[in-house]
Amino acid sequence: MAASAQLLLLLLLAVLAAASSRNDEEARALMALKESLDPAGRVLGSWGRSGEPCGGSFVGVTCDSGGRVTAISLQGRGLSGTLPPAIAGLRRLTGLYLHYNGIKGAIPREIGSLSELTDLYLDVNHLTGPLPVEIAAMENLQVLQLGYNQLTGSIPPQLGKLNKLAVLALQSNQLTGAIPATLGDLTQLARLDLSFNSLFGSIPSKIAEVPLLEVFDVRNNSLSGSVPAGLRRLNGGFQYVNNKGLCGVGFSLLDLCLSSEDGLKPSKPEPFGPDGTVKTRQVPQSANTDNHCEGSGCSKSSNASVGVLVVGVVAVVIGAAFCGIFAFSYYRRQKQKIGSSLEVSDSRLSTDHYQQKEVCRRSASPLISVEYSNGWDPLSGGGVGSSGEVGDSFRFNLEEVECATQYFSEVNLLGKSGFAATYKGILRDGSVVAVKSLNKTSCKQEESDFLRGLKMLTVLRHENLVGLRGFCCSRGRGECFLVYDYMVNGCLSQYLDVKEGSGANVLDWPTRVSIIRGIAKGVEYMHSKKANKPSVVHQNISAEKILLDHHLTPRLSVPGLHKLLADDVVFSTLKASAAMGYLAPEYATTGRFTEKSDVFAFGIVVLQVITGRRAVSQLKVSTVANDLDSLIDENLNGVFSRTEAAKLAAIAALCTSETASQRPTMEAVVQQLSNCH
Repeated sequence: MAASAQLLLLLLLAVLAAASSRNDEEARALMALKESLDPAGRVLGSWGRSGEPCGGSFVGVTCDSGGRVTAISLQGRGLSGTLPPAIAGLRRLTGLYLHYNGIKGAIPREIGSLSELTDLYLDVNHLTGPLPVEIAAMENLQVLQLGYNQLTGSIPPQLGKLNKLAVLALQSNQLTGAIPATLGDLTQLARLDLSFNSLFGSIPSKIAEVPLLEVFDVRNNSLSGSVPAGLRRLNGGFQYVNNKGLCGVGFSLLDLCLSSEDGLKPSKPEPFGPDGTVKTRQVPQSANTDNHCEGSGCSKSSNASVGVLVVGVVAVVIGAAFCGIFAFSYYRRQKQKIGSSLEVSDSRLSTDHYQQKEVCRRSASPLISVEYSNGWDPLSGGGVGSSGEVGDSFRFNLEEVECATQYFSEVNLLGKSGFAATYKGILRDGSVVAVKSLNKTSCKQEESDFLRGLKMLTVLRHENLVGLRGFCCSRGRGECFLVYDYMVNGCLSQYLDVKEGSGANVLDWPTRVSIIRGIAKGVEYMHSKKANKPSVVHQNISAEKILLDHHLTPRLSVPGLHKLLADDVVFSTLKASAAMGYLAPEYATTGRFTEKSDVFAFGIVVLQVITGRRAVSQLKVSTVANDLDSLIDENLNGVFSRTEAAKLAAIAALCTSETASQRPTMEAVVQQLSNCH
């Protein structure tokens, strides 16, 4: 019995030692990951050498019941550096989510040791070099997302061994060579995205036979030859435009594959044999493959007819593709569980398995083509020009907006009202923006009115207005998104009612005077009528609508927004304005906004700035005008110009006159303020 007990004890100690060794290996791997991706500890500061990775303190780390690391979720955290080979030490890892970062360098070959990994998300980074063939050893891999990097070389034929793979996304890289025929062996494949690369050769016929394939995207490559007829079953899920050498039967955007004699032009030989070996003599030598449409083999249809057909079918194809992908992905939407409470909780963040929403395309400019749709989206018809429509230079792609905001994550939410929500976002060029989401039901129902409102927003350009970067209207989401410059110092109301000892910033007197002057100039610009812009009434001037940039320069937020909104929505916003005293007295009898009602609201803002309080009364100025010390914000401790204060109080009194006709124009106000010293 004693011998048996000793044996059991030895076995237990061996098991504990093995477990400790495994845990030490995982801890070392995590520390290597931290030192490589975030050496300053800006994001991964909670990853300490003395800490317990599975104790709940390691941000983004999820473990199983046995204390082994199973997932790392650090998408969109601004990580940089390279992926270390030591990541292979996380042997129980099933999910690695590092997308939307700035990770560079090559994908380490050692990553192939993660045999239990099911989800690998490395898209939207700066990865370079070839795809390591060792990935083919990850036998449980279901999702491989490597799009929007700078990967080079060819697609390894060995990827055809990943028989559980459902999503293979390699779009927007610098891949060359041919599409391996072995990808046709992936019987579980639902989505294959190879678009926006430099692939050449023909489309392997085996890919058309993949039974679960829903989406096959090869746009913007240099493919040639006959398209397998079996791809017709994908309908809009097969996207193939901008491959000049492709031809086929039953594809509306392709010419027929005709020979000079008797009809069908044979497809070019597939560059990979059944065993995955390269048939080098049959691979085209250049991406500039001979065009099939030469001589008598061309279709005789007119260019004009083809142009009309192309525009119509592209819209249908893209819309059907999005619908197909969404429907297929729905039942997988909730699979991933993120263990850290600090992770993004928005369900629209792309961690599902059968569809990662398309992210921002790598482009010199983030202002790219809009999502095409019909119906509510007034821009689906394309060009806007002399007729007064809005130009393409302001039109964002829905993918860009979603990418910038991490799919409208709650952690990026800046504010919300009954008809709109505003999110902070970062565009691919690094610039920070604010994205205002408007519900379709909150907007003008007449497309002509809505379009005129958009037109007006795009022409308003002034240093004291928040600049509109662009917009995107999505019928599929039922929303329109306005993309503005982000104002880092928040809104003016944050600097009102500052309590002593609260730690909040107190604006000094020169800054307050500068803010008042800036607001006046912005309103005066809106009221002026110029060759390229109409006169605009803001209708909603308030401390909440005045934002401050990094220089504390004031900028009026969303000028002219009411031109986009339905009347009932506009009226519903009046309650807050009336409660804070911004609403001019005459509105109660006329029900109309005028330039003089803007002047009244400006006068209230002047009072708020000089008193430092939100709740003010226009009557206050006349009763205490001779006692500036009781009028001016006490947080200034008497450090202000009495001359300027007196003039500002007088201007506020004029602007808030009960009778609209007695109020000055904003042009006159700007002139008075220029002499306010």
